[in-house]
Amino acid sequence: MVKKAAKKAVSAVEAIYGANVFSLKIMKGYLSKKAYDSLSKTINDGGALNPDIADEVAKAMKDWAVSKGATHFCHWFQPLTGSTAEKHDSFISPDGKDGVVMEFSAKELIQGEPDASSFPSGGLRATFEARGYTAWDPTSPAFIKEGEDGTTLCIPTVFCGYHGEALDKKTPLLRSIAALAKQVERTGKLFGVKPSCAAYATLGPEQEYFLIDKAFYQQRLDLIQTGRTLFGCKPARHQQMEDHYFGSIKPRIMAFMEDLDQALWKIGMPSKTRHNEVAPAQFEIAPIFERLNLAVDHNLICMELMRQIADQHGLVCLLHEKPFAGVNGSGKHNNWSIVGTDGKNWLHPGNNPHENAKFLFVLCAVIKAVDEYADLLRAAVASPGNDHRLGANEAPPAIISVFLGDQLSDIIDQIEKGEPKSAKTGGQIKIGVDVLPILPRDATDRNRTSPFAFTGNKFEFRAVGSNMSPAGANIVLNTIVAEALDQMCSQLEADAKAKKPFNASLQALLQTIVKKHKRVIFNGDNYTEEWHAEAEKRGLPNLKTTPEALKSLATEKAAKVFEKHAVLSRKELASRYEIYMHNYTSVLTYEAACARRIAATQILPAAIEYQGLLATTVKTAAEVGAKAGVAQETLLEVSGLIDALSKGIKAIDATLEGDDGLEMKAAMEQTREAADALEMIVPADLWPLPSYAQMLFLY
Repeated sequence: MVKKAAKKAVSAVEAIYGANVFSLKIMKGYLSKKAYDSLSKTINDGGALNPDIADEVAKAMKDWAVSKGATHFCHWFQPLTGSTAEKHDSFISPDGKDGVVMEFSAKELIQGEPDASSFPSGGLRATFEARGYTAWDPTSPAFIKEGEDGTTLCIPTVFCGYHGEALDKKTPLLRSIAALAKQVERTGKLFGVKPSCAAYATLGPEQEYFLIDKAFYQQRLDLIQTGRTLFGCKPARHQQMEDHYFGSIKPRIMAFMEDLDQALWKIGMPSKTRHNEVAPAQFEIAPIFERLNLAVDHNLICMELMRQIADQHGLVCLLHEKPFAGVNGSGKHNNWSIVGTDGKNWLHPGNNPHENAKFLFVLCAVIKAVDEYADLLRAAVASPGNDHRLGANEAPPAIISVFLGDQLSDIIDQIEKGEPKSAKTGGQIKIGVDVLPILPRDATDRNRTSPFAFTGNKFEFRAVGSNMSPAGANIVLNTIVAEALDQMCSQLEADAKAKKPFNASLQALLQTIVKKHKRVIFNGDNYTEEWHAEAEKRGLPNLKTTPEALKSLATEKAAKVFEKHAVLSRKELASRYEIYMHNYTSVLTYEAACARRIAATQILPAAIEYQGLLATTVKTAAEVGAKAGVAQETLLEVSGLIDALSKGIKAIDATLEGDDGLEMKAAMEQTREAADALEMIVPADLWPLPSYAQMLFLY
């Protein structure tokens, strides 16, 4: 019986996996061989869609979607709001006989026209300049979005302005992928790699999140409006027992996870891992690696499905980076790697000396890129929510450093010295390039405090916030690594032209890079004061707040690297700075306004009510000649905190008249300090907000 049940479960997964995706497998049954071969080449190698097959592809896609119950289609895109957008159009067209037919043209597939003036543009579009265009991205397959009573065909697209300006995150992401692939292909030629495919980047974004009961959420205006708790005391027990991480999953949560997996498998996302995370009520989902562009799309769909499916289970999915103060925040661990022109992962040590020399070349390129552009990586993860998270509870600090582990660091040290030497303990792989040492396999531990860690066959950028699109971080990462590879390839090409031996040139180049950029490598505890002092001594930037970090986008250095690799023009880069700064101020403003409302209309009245009860108790005791020492002391304490709360509310009022984010944060913290102190005194039946203990443990 068990074997039959297992076979049935496997068959069910195989049957639904990718069922809602217009994949190559499904296309084959709807397209002619000519159209299929042409479209599959476009998808696998990139490039524009052959216009000769556009009508056939559109009809095939419509026929498939209608067979899945779709009545509408939409161009699904990623504006600079940080989320996704869609405008639905039906397939119906009047037939001239008082009826309709279902039609979908090549023009409708390839291009749409949403209102560009209604999305953030940072000056790229004026309000009166409304035209914007969406254009199909064939490298990310169309998919079906299921509703309660019907389905919609979603077509992933880029979004640009009338003059071609990128108004989204997908356009520069695709450009950065192409820029990186170009330099990887140059690298392949230098190392004599026989090309069998186009180079590309891969991504496996781990997604952390919280689930709380919907009833508690609905009583918290701060969670509804800001995504985080603006008030709340840390409970006596939270994560200090370390018993939630990988613990037994509660049945209600398991039911949510099972439904989520089913929904993700249907749209072809390879959801692999699910488990309890460190904080109570915190969880994680992780997929298998995919091509970077598709992985980003899948992550955005995943976040939407998480919210929808949680609602079906009477839960609310919180994706804010720090929904609860004092416990773990939520990140999106950005596991990034490169697949070369031989179809192999170039961040995985190989089976022969030649492959390992190439591995070290790419490794040094990443180290160089991170050191030279640490400020841009920090800017890529800058947000008001992430400011609350970075620097504690397993979230890395704002100082961007690279973790390699002891064994790889030992190799790097040997490259710097130019001395042949055996690797530390562990399996060994011969390099065989002049004096380069033996390379160990699986030569890294894990470092949860490091923002940028090598983890065996990939780099894990842990500073990305849970609520962010992975696109921003990977746009920067792809571009700066492309720049590092470009410089390194140019040096080796110049040496080859000068008839210098390749191995000697490679050794000298890697040695130079290590000497110049090893300052960014750190394998210790990134939280310690000693490391912060050491990082300052090394000259590493420590951009603690979003405004500090975003300034790097307005530098000539940033403009040059993005412009050189055709990822972002100067105007497009400047627009991002304007949008992200406006977003920062806007978030703090509505958080402050929300905090003011909760403090004034919920917390203050509850505290005053308790103050009245205490005053009555003290007065009654005095009238009968009884002692009321405890009540008197409590009354004085509550009265003092009420005054402090009132001052905090007035401080928020004053900051709301300006636009100083730091003053707003200080006023909110002042108000919260008094409110949280009152929560520890005011009787639970009078306190107007669900407590941390309720939200984190009763789900």
